[in-house]
This record gives sequence, structure tokens and C-alpha cells, in this order.
Amino acid sequence: MTTPTTPISGFQVYPRLVRYTLKYWPYLVLVAIGLVTSSATQPLFAWIMGPLLDKAILQKDASVIKWLPMGILGIFLLRGLAMFLSGYYAGLIGRKVTKTLRDEVFTHMLRMPVTFFETTQSGKLLAYVSYYVDQVAAVSIRGVTSLIQDSATIIGLLGLMLYQSWQLTLGVLLIAPPLTLIIVYATKRLRRLGHRLQNSVGDVTQIANEMLHGYKVVRIFGGEQYEAARFSEANERTIQLQMKQLVTELISTPLVQFLVAVALAIMVYIATREATLATLSPGTFMSFIVSLLMLLTPIRNLTQLNAQLQGAIAAGESIFGLLDSETEQDGGTRVLEHCRGAVEFRDVSFTYPSLDRPVLRHINMVVSPGEKIALVGKSGSGKTTLVNLLPRFHNIDSGDILLDGVSQRDISLHSLRRQLAYVGQDIVLFNDTVRNNIAYGDMRGMSDAQIRTAAEAAHALEFIDKLPQGFDTMIGDNGVMLSGGQRQRLSIARAILSHAPVLILDEATSALDTESERHIQAALDRLLENRTTFIIAHRLSTIENADRILVMQDGEIIESGKHTELLALGGQYARLHAMQFHEDETAA
Repeated sequence: MTTPTTPISGFQVYPRLVRYTLKYWPYLVLVAIGLVTSSATQPLFAWIMGPLLDKAILQKDASVIKWLPMGILGIFLLRGLAMFLSGYYAGLIGRKVTKTLRDEVFTHMLRMPVTFFETTQSGKLLAYVSYYVDQVAAVSIRGVTSLIQDSATIIGLLGLMLYQSWQLTLGVLLIAPPLTLIIVYATKRLRRLGHRLQNSVGDVTQIANEMLHGYKVVRIFGGEQYEAARFSEANERTIQLQMKQLVTELISTPLVQFLVAVALAIMVYIATREATLATLSPGTFMSFIVSLLMLLTPIRNLTQLNAQLQGAIAAGESIFGLLDSETEQDGGTRVLEHCRGAVEFRDVSFTYPSLDRPVLRHINMVVSPGEKIALVGKSGSGKTTLVNLLPRFHNIDSGDILLDGVSQRDISLHSLRRQLAYVGQDIVLFNDTVRNNIAYGDMRGMSDAQIRTAAEAAHALEFIDKLPQGFDTMIGDNGVMLSGGQRQRLSIARAILSHAPVLILDEATSALDTESERHIQAALDRLLENRTTFIIAHRLSTIENADRILVMQDGEIIESGKHTELLALGGQYARLHAMQFHEDETAA
């Protein structure tokens, strides 16, 4: 699984998480007040055991008996109010941190280069904004609150114990070194398991995502058992890693508690010696025992918190590695309001980072405004790669691409891409209304009349007007409520509405029936007279009227001319045309 992110150490993660929490410091102050108050009630309750035994039970002191019940009730009432205050505002901070992190991750993804999406599994991408963020945000605030509350409780109880008997307290502190060793070992193991669990969850998400998008292929080709086995295997791997985490927690926590029991045994041994008994009253000794027993809970909480923190830190390493990754570089400063559409390729070569040989070699081309350029050639010849260089989805190795005589590198990315409209062979629609899918992005302010005109030009009105809510109809995930031809016509309507001077059609009519294709081809011929158009089409009959046809092979332009000229040349285009003509006759 490829993870193109910047490495970040665990030591950098938690302080960075805490900074997200500190943005909401007014709420955090209220949380801290509630936590410290709640923590203070524990040593206070342990202390009250002394007067209870010595004064109330043994000495029958009436004044103590009078205030003691109200004191106990007051301690627990104060504790309840403090826990509500801290719990409410801690939950509020946690949800705000979750929203902030999720927004930052999603926004950063929007600015990542195309290669990031090409080399990262979609399941991993989904895990970033769901599983990872949930883990990190939930534990970030819980870590802060637990550290404040449990640490304050431990300090308060140890302070009380030192006040009552420093000799017994020193006996308790003998467990500190072995306790530290256990926690350090558990921390390293849990961090390692946390990273492996993230990858495993990403695999589960990836397989589920593939099934959801390819369910028709799965069913037609009988892939149910295979996909179920793949998912079960990844799911089982996740369960095993989670169980390893659980075992580590379940072993480390009892070990910590056992060490506390050892301290308790040492303390009881010391306390029963005559020299100690002479200095401690029964009430003081009982208060000391209660304090020690109360120490078990915050120590256990901190041990369990460590396990959760390691999972969150592992997720945080991935999230912050992503947030620190380099976004799409935009060094251009020129802003083009509306260009004429003149395009020039000057000796352009390009190689994908994962390949060792160029996909495009020494491409030279001058395209006049409004000219229709068709790109043909076998699969893998470089047609789609060439048009993908126009919006700078990739940076070229050498040469230059000019728009209206201005180097592509000098134009800001947003300004450059506003000059382009794109209709690809993979139709992209959103789970939104018909209107919002046509008037997408910068076109959201277009009037209903303009949207309707674009839909009519794309021959989409005939089915839009029949939909339950017309232009306000929700079309489902990637337009699942529409047919393939209807979906393609919406994407073409979007391109028409943009009025961009340069249009890229990559197999734009591939999903249409013959009649619809004829209508749209006529509409494009009429509406795109003043647009520079790059057309990629395997069916050569759709590009016979192009101003120029470029034949590509192995990343180079080997032939250039009009349809009749290339047929007369008798080269590669003529062979492709003859082969396709023969296939059409055979099919007929």
C-alpha cells in the first residue's frame, strides 16, 4: 500500500494534537477546573475516613458525628457537578477538534497533486477522513482530560499519604522503576501494532469500496465468493491485530495492579511493626489504606490511556504526514480572464514517476484558436496523457506548453484551468441535483435559463423534463439513477455551460447510442465553432470532420492531416480506418 506522506515521529504527534485542543482554551479552562475539583474530592474522601474512625466511631465525638454525613454528601455532590462540567466541555472540544481535523484533511486532499490519487488506494484515502481522524480526535481530548484528572488525583493522594506517613509512602514508591519498564514496553508494542492496524483497516475499506463500485461486475462474473474471501481475510487480519492490542493491554494493566498490591503488602508489613503502630492512629492508618486503594483507579486509567494514545499517535503520524506533504505546486502569477484558445506544444517530453521511459517524446504542435484537433492511435500511444498535460495535471520533463503565447508555467493554476472544459470517458457526477451537476464549481452562479440552454444543446432536456423534479432531481451516487447515455449528456452539458475557450473531449460520446451521438456531434459542431477542441476517439467516424487529425504511436506524432489526406497517404491512419471499417461491416 503506497502512502505518499511525509514521515513524522511519534514524539511530534501528541504535542501537535494538544495544540488543536488548546485552540479552545476557554472551554479547556472550564474542563480543567472541573477535573481538578473532581480529583480533589478523592483525597478529601480518603482523609475523611480518619475522623470517621477515630472521632465518630471510637471516640463518639458528637460534633464530628453531626457534620460528617453532610460532609460526605457535600463531597459527592461537588464531585458530580465537577464531573458534569468537565465531561460536557471535554465532549464539546472533542467534537470541534474532530471537525477541524476532518476539514483540514479533506481540504488538503483537494490540493494534493494528481500523482497522490494515482498511487494511493481509495480505501486508504477514505480511512484518512474517517477512521484516522476519529481515533486521533477522540483520544486527543481524552488524553488531556485523563492526564489532568488522574495525575491530579495521584498527586493529591500521594500528598495525603506523605503527610500521614512518609515511611509508608516510600515503601509504595519502590514500585516506580518496574512500573516504568512495563509502561515503556507496552508503549512501543502498542505503537507498532497501531501502525499495522491502520494499514489493515485501509485494506478492509479498500475491498469494501471496490465491491460497492463494481458490484455489477462481481455478480455477472460470479466473484461473490472471491470478494467475500478477500474481505474476510482482511477483516480477520484486523481482528487479530486488535486482539494483540487487547492482550497487551490486558497483560500490562494487571501487572501494574500487581505491583501496586506488592506495595500494599510492603506497606501493611511496615505498618504492623510496633514502631509504626505507635505513631499511627487507626483512623490515620485506614485513611492511608483508602488512599492507596484509590490510587489503583487513576494508575489503571493512565495505563489504559497509554494503549489508546499509541493508537491515536500512530493515526496522527499518518494524518500529520499527509498534512505536511507537498501540495500541488502553483508557481504561476499570470491571470488570464478569457484566452483566445491558441495552444502550442514546444518539444514536450513527459515520463510518469513510476516508469523508466518517456510516455511522450518531443511533441511539437501549433493549434489555432477554434481549431478542432483529433488524436487517434492505439491504446497506450499517449493520447490521454497529452491532453492531461493541458490543465497541468502533471509537470512536463522538458519543453514548454503555451496558451495564447504565455508559458503554462507562468499562468496560475486556477486561471489556467478556467480556460479548459473537460469531458472524459470516465463520467464523473455527484450525489446532487441535475442543476448542480451541470452548473458545478465556478458555474454555480449561472442562471436557470443558461443551464437549460446548455442542457438543450447536449440533448439532455428530453430526459431531464421527464424526471420527477426536473432539474431539482437528485441523481444518486455518480448519477446511478440515470442511464450511461444520460449521464454522459449531463457531463457534456456541464462542458458546454462553462464557455471555456479550450475543450477536451476524451471519448466523450462513447456511452451514447448512435442517434444521440449524431445529435450531440451536430450540437458540438454548431456550438463549439469558436472553441479550440481536442478530441480523443477510438471510433474514427466521429472525427472525420476535424480540422486536423494527429496519429500517435509510442508517444510520438507520426502523421498529421485531414481525414481525406491521411487516407490518401496510406499510412497508419488508413490502416486503422480500414480495420475499423471492416469491423463495422462485419458487425452489420
